[in-house]
Amino acid sequence: MSGQAVRVFKSSYRDSLLLMAATVAMEGADGVSWAGATMATSRGLQDLAAAGVEDPALSGLGANDLVLAVKGDDDADLDAVLESGRAAAFEASGPDQGESADRPPVSVAEAVAAQQDANVAIVSVPGEYAAVAAHQALTAGLHVLLFSDGVPLEEEVELKTRAAGLGRLVMGPGAGTAVLAGTGLGFANVSLTAPHAPRVGVIAAAGTGAQEVHTLLDRWGVTVSEVIGVGGRDLSQTVAARMALPAARTLAADDATGVVLLVSKPPEPAVAAQVLDACGQTPAVAVFLGVDELAGHPDAPLAATLEQGAVAAARRVGVSPPALTAGLQDAVRRAAERLAPERTLVRGLFSGGTLCYEAQVILEDLLGPVHSNEPLRADHGLPAPDGAHVLLDLGAEEYTRGVPHPMIDAGNRIELLREVRESPDVAVVLLDVVLGHGAHADPAGQLAPVCAEVMADGGPQVVAYVLGTEADPQVRSRQQATLEEAGALVPATNARAAYAAAALALRRPELVEEGMAR
Repeated sequence: MSGQAVRVFKSSYRDSLLLMAATVAMEGADGVSWAGATMATSRGLQDLAAAGVEDPALSGLGANDLVLAVKGDDDADLDAVLESGRAAAFEASGPDQGESADRPPVSVAEAVAAQQDANVAIVSVPGEYAAVAAHQALTAGLHVLLFSDGVPLEEEVELKTRAAGLGRLVMGPGAGTAVLAGTGLGFANVSLTAPHAPRVGVIAAAGTGAQEVHTLLDRWGVTVSEVIGVGGRDLSQTVAARMALPAARTLAADDATGVVLLVSKPPEPAVAAQVLDACGQTPAVAVFLGVDELAGHPDAPLAATLEQGAVAAARRVGVSPPALTAGLQDAVRRAAERLAPERTLVRGLFSGGTLCYEAQVILEDLLGPVHSNEPLRADHGLPAPDGAHVLLDLGAEEYTRGVPHPMIDAGNRIELLREVRESPDVAVVLLDVVLGHGAHADPAGQLAPVCAEVMADGGPQVVAYVLGTEADPQVRSRQQATLEEAGALVPATNARAAYAAAALALRRPELVEEGMAR
């Protein structure tokens, strides 16, 4: 038997991060089988209906109304669970201010009036309302980090065209990461390096791709001046680099910029070439994953992986990265010795979409076709045939609807890890563990016990990459040690993790040295 409870808060808009925090708080309670926090948009109500939540209180709600819903055992204290969700959702609000002068602002104009030195607005509202909020921010004279996804393409073009005319940035939509003047926004990592010249400026149409090159450079002692996330569609033919172009010109005009590092999944070649040209005389390195050559730019400095791009950028500013494979070949050899011969497949459970994509690029070159919900090629989608290598981007919309993003909570990944444990042909489980602001306080602590279960009694070897810095709240070295104590291999980069996975699947430890930037 089970029960359900629903609580509605009228005119109580909460952004996606607070909604995820409320969901996590409720899901963790004893006796809870399902929980969700959502705004009462048409999509939010559809998600509740799909979860089997029905209640008269849901009738007549609007997009600015907050709904907390929970299902659980009959003996579970669902009212107390809802209260934990309420506390998480309203954590930043403080006590009810009524109509006092101290009440939080309810519009962009009010916020700007209260904080007149602000120059960036972070927009995190449902996609159908995001463009309006972003236009309001531009009108108020602000740059915009458009965290929201689901923004129609034509609205993105309109926003970015207007922003370019105003000399403003619209970073996004779906821009989860940016670092501006040393301040991290969204899912950002914390730098350790002190500002110095020359510096690397990053322009990225890929969220975790930006985080990967940023954290690698920072760990190697290279200062990253800016990380400008322009949104995954900016280098498409339709959007035509409306933000990447002014970002490239701005960074190139800064005398302190030693190199511009461009990061993207496959762009429109002609658009990508324009962005490279916009860098002018400032050296540029490009990581256009899956693109080997740009037409008309045969000598363009293209790196095949995020790792190679970071290495090339570091060397352009006079820094030699440390060894990236020290001890890895021997570790792979020892791990391979305990795998049964029939274990030959790779399964990837990623929280970062660009990290998943980079791993596919590497594995397809070494192992052949890799299937994914975000595949390199359309015919390598899901469902995958028997005996296929499969990498999943668990941060994609189909896996996060109604549940927290895997960077925030590992619940979905833990379930899939235990399923993989039962597959007798899987040799390697490939994971990413992303640190920084907004991520779970101890992701390795969540995952390590289950990784140990997976590897027990001849199970698959877990290869986990930790993306982060020592200054991140979770502390990279502590997260790495937790996973290593559980028996996981923890390579130095996401690319090295993918090469290690291929080496284990093929029983060829020497492959961990493949693809090194020379």
